[in-house]
Amino acid sequence: MPRRTPRTILDRQRTPRRFTKFLKGASICVLVAGLLSPLSQATAAQPAQATAAAAANDYCGGRCSDILPAGQNGNATLAEILLNQAFGSQPAHADDQLAPYGNLASGYSGLTDAKINDFFRDASFGVPADQVESTMKPAGRTDVTIVRDKKTGVPHITGTTRYGTEFGAGYAAAQDRLWLMDVFRHVGRGKLTPFAGGAPSNQGLEQEFWRHAPYTEADLQAQIDSAVATNGARGQQALADVKAYLAGINAYIDASDSGRYFPGEYVLTGHKDSITNAGTIEHFKETDLVALASVIGALFGSGGGGEVNNAISLLGAQSKYGVEEGTKVWESFRERNDPEAVLTVHNGESFPYATKPAAPQGEALPAAGSVAEEPLVYDRTGSAATTTATGTSAAATSSALSSAKRGMSNALVVSGEHTASGNPIAVFGPQTGYFAPQLLMLQEIQGPGLSARGASFAGLSMYVELGRGQDYAWSATTSGQDIIDTYAVELCQDDTHYLYRGTCTAMEKIEQTNAWKPTTADGTAAGSYRMQVWRTKYGPVTHRATVDGKRVAYTTLRSSYMHEADSIIGFQMLNDPDYVKSPQTFQSAVQHINYTFNWFYADSQHTAYYNSGDNPVRANGVDAEFPVWARPAYEWKNWTPTTNTADYTPASAHPNSIDQDYYISWNNKQAKDYTTAPWGNGSVHRGNLLEDRVKKLVTAGGVTRASLTRAMADAALADLRAEDVLPKLLKVVNSSPVTDSAAAAAVTKLSDWVTAGAKRKETSAGSKAYANAEAIRILDAWWPLLVKAEFEPGLGSDLYTAMTANLPVDEAPSAGHGPTGSHAGSSFQYGWWSYVHKDIRAVLGETVEGGLAKPYCGGGSLAACRTILINTLKEGAAKTAAQVYPGDDLCSAGDQWCADSVNQRTLGGIKHNKISWQNRPTYQQVVEFASHR
Repeated sequence: MPRRTPRTILDRQRTPRRFTKFLKGASICVLVAGLLSPLSQATAAQPAQATAAAAANDYCGGRCSDILPAGQNGNATLAEILLNQAFGSQPAHADDQLAPYGNLASGYSGLTDAKINDFFRDASFGVPADQVESTMKPAGRTDVTIVRDKKTGVPHITGTTRYGTEFGAGYAAAQDRLWLMDVFRHVGRGKLTPFAGGAPSNQGLEQEFWRHAPYTEADLQAQIDSAVATNGARGQQALADVKAYLAGINAYIDASDSGRYFPGEYVLTGHKDSITNAGTIEHFKETDLVALASVIGALFGSGGGGEVNNAISLLGAQSKYGVEEGTKVWESFRERNDPEAVLTVHNGESFPYATKPAAPQGEALPAAGSVAEEPLVYDRTGSAATTTATGTSAAATSSALSSAKRGMSNALVVSGEHTASGNPIAVFGPQTGYFAPQLLMLQEIQGPGLSARGASFAGLSMYVELGRGQDYAWSATTSGQDIIDTYAVELCQDDTHYLYRGTCTAMEKIEQTNAWKPTTADGTAAGSYRMQVWRTKYGPVTHRATVDGKRVAYTTLRSSYMHEADSIIGFQMLNDPDYVKSPQTFQSAVQHINYTFNWFYADSQHTAYYNSGDNPVRANGVDAEFPVWARPAYEWKNWTPTTNTADYTPASAHPNSIDQDYYISWNNKQAKDYTTAPWGNGSVHRGNLLEDRVKKLVTAGGVTRASLTRAMADAALADLRAEDVLPKLLKVVNSSPVTDSAAAAAVTKLSDWVTAGAKRKETSAGSKAYANAEAIRILDAWWPLLVKAEFEPGLGSDLYTAMTANLPVDEAPSAGHGPTGSHAGSSFQYGWWSYVHKDIRAVLGETVEGGLAKPYCGGGSLAACRTILINTLKEGAAKTAAQVYPGDDLCSAGDQWCADSVNQRTLGGIKHNKISWQNRPTYQQVVEFASHR
């Protein structure tokens, strides 16, 4: 029976079967004819008017490009949705960036600078007069104009006043992403199911994020007040910008409501009536933006967590090997500071953070078997009580409490010393999954104190968050350093009271009841549940356990908790041409961003890097890897619980650099001695795919935009296991002649694939079949088998299972992983490739720095290890394609290409075609500035 695609994190809002049947039963032509009479958004704008050509403040000289699939237009009327569902037609600019983005996978090998915009789009400021598609003055304002270009429909917002400029940004955002913005403000508030339907995926989504940030309305408002009060004139300006931005959003809501060209999802989910227009689209308010920010921050900018899982696996290792030896084994798998790990700052500079203390203090490790996860959902009724719904809740809990945040995003930046032009070149962008409509949206914004073009998360686009200014560009990758700690609060009186600085204190109960009923868009039967979180001064409760004979609750505290709005100041600065004028001022700007990101910069002369985040200063002796007692001696330095503020490490202690020869980042380790919360920063990491290629280019010199883009695109098709680990595995297998015919045939196929480059690449553009398809199938089947056979005998089943909870074994493209499940593009972020690589090299007698504490494959015997590999290889090779790729609701069983393919997951009513797998940023820039102010 075909498996269903896992619905993890953001795989939400698929068009249910009920909607499909509704479309089949309706008279589409009659229905559409009746719905086309209202003004559409496109026709609401005035006809194209001539505007100025390239802007005078653009110093890129035509060498800035970007791309964001599927397309700029993320809103669709009911008529457009019905046509898309029935006939596959696309609204204007809904998918016109999908094909060029997808085509790079087959076209990159012949890429030249002249051909870059065959696969990207010109990101120059302004719109040439002959490329203007529409011009409008939103709500009749005279102080702002929104021009959209013919090729992509991107809004170019120009204002003569600050208020008008931000009003235009809000209006344009609602034009392009109103439904998505509405979905995510409800996600951030834990109220998605009453708004969009009770599908199990929607239940899981709201549960995961509400557990992460169970805010009340007062909490959300307090965060706004704090951000404004603590940032002087810039805080006041940010508030004014937000108010203007919201006024623009709400003006569009009113206009689209009266004009009846609002997104059709409001009808399909029962919020509006298609005939009478009855119903309401709620206006946006300031606290909605904080709720939105909390979702984005949780997804991409909150490194840390997982301390309870760490403790369980440590205790498992100590139980098996004894305390001393077990700790060594655990540390060798943890790879806190692996000497073979690829680094972003690779000049040897050390930035110690969250390192292992010589004498740990305050550890609160649980008694074996005593840990229980804190329930979140109570009083289930109807469809909330199904097995599918409860299983989704369990998956959401596991993801929320793990340190393995699927960060994604990559960056390749080369200094001018090594380029053909003498100007730095950057190819970079965020890897945020693939959705319809996309989470990100493009815009250009020009006004007093604002001058930028690029991408922003929908509903937070008062500023460009990743993009380019007049003579500089910037981007980010998720960094993952640990800003989340787990505290053991000792219970007193009962299960809802705890000792806070010696006083028995009541926990605060935050709860919310959600109920839903079937709609046209989501036929899930009626249901309801109550979500409940107990909050303490040390954050929300996540687990219960026993420590040293005492009953405790484990809580999780992150430095950005109650500070979701603070980063707005950094983004404001990045958009201000009078602030960012150099790599130093760029670094100063991103220091104001409290989320955990790696930031990269390039102008015509310099490159730069900075790691952002509010890194708390921990008490001496506290090991950030494990829970500690909630006592003053182990709290963050100068921590104030009422505001959740503390001392943070100074900017100089964060990994940072200016004009290094090159930078790469793919969520790898930032710098020497800088510990990141996720596991897996060892000898093999997907960052190596970039490091190897960029280092080779820099060594040769004469780097161009095309050659750096080719390096990125080549890495995007590489199978990390095959490129970096498989040669060592084959070396063991071939250490003696392979006499078994089945094994020999598999070895030949795998060897041929390695020789061909170890890519997951189509035989030709559009073939929907891989070259070396059999070898790819064999490795996909073999990998989990060989890892288990290599490590489980030595570790034992319990410890092996505990270790896999810290770090998944595999993350192949076809696997259901990451924030978007299968078909998500991003792959090979987390896996046991480094462990296998180190262990196999040790078996081969090769030098291994930072090796595992014990040999595992065959107990260190080459002959025994070879037997294990050959036996599991034969087992994997015997699996059919249908077994390896069992199929889901997008793909039939055995369809390898489809199993890997990238799909824009529907968050609304419009669907797009799948594209061939690529492991690359969703939004991506290729930049090379020609001059500087």
